[in-house]
Amino acid sequence: MNQKEQLDTLNDIRNIMNRSSKFISLSGLSGIFAGITALVGAYFAHQALKRYVAGNYGYGMDADSDIEIELLKIGVLVLVTAVLGGVFFTYRQSRKKKLPIWDNTSKNLLINLLIPLLTGGAFVIALLLNHSNAVGLVAPSTLVFYGLALINASKYTYSDIRFLGICEVILGVIAMFNIGLGLYFWAVGFGVLHILYGSVMYFKYERGEK
Repeated sequence: MNQKEQLDTLNDIRNIMNRSSKFISLSGLSGIFAGITALVGAYFAHQALKRYVAGNYGYGMDADSDIEIELLKIGVLVLVTAVLGGVFFTYRQSRKKKLPIWDNTSKNLLINLLIPLLTGGAFVIALLLNHSNAVGLVAPSTLVFYGLALINASKYTYSDIRFLGICEVILGVIAMFNIGLGLYFWAVGFGVLHILYGSVMYFKYERGEK
């Protein structure tokens, strides 16, 4: 066995080990799609806030309630669209790699992702229910908990996702000291960073695949 054959054998062994211990069907296109969706959502949220400031919702508690409902609708729509897009592109990638989309590895990935996410969701809800003036902390908190979720789940997939998580946490911490700019930080974290991350993933792992 010559040196090239030995290297090919080692690469095959490494690929088999990765397939058994890491979820490698994540698609960079899902990250790009999620980022674009987040930017579109941020645009509509910005327009809604402009109408609120201009008094289009009226004034007083009713206006506050209306804008909160409007922003909640936009957020839910963005989340559902991004998740559906992520599922689609991940399913397509798993078919291309001829790997199961649901096994012990993907289960561990999802569990480790959801623990910080659900904790962060509960924290944000409690924050809003108990502190009426804490709206400015919502965007920073979601960025921090989302970043922690990515870091926690990174050991079950590509290590690149850990770097994305660290960037999200850092951005969220900076946003905590810049209350009032939360929507812009949110757009950068969930929009721009996702597009950059997805592009890196696509060109690193998917481009050229048959």
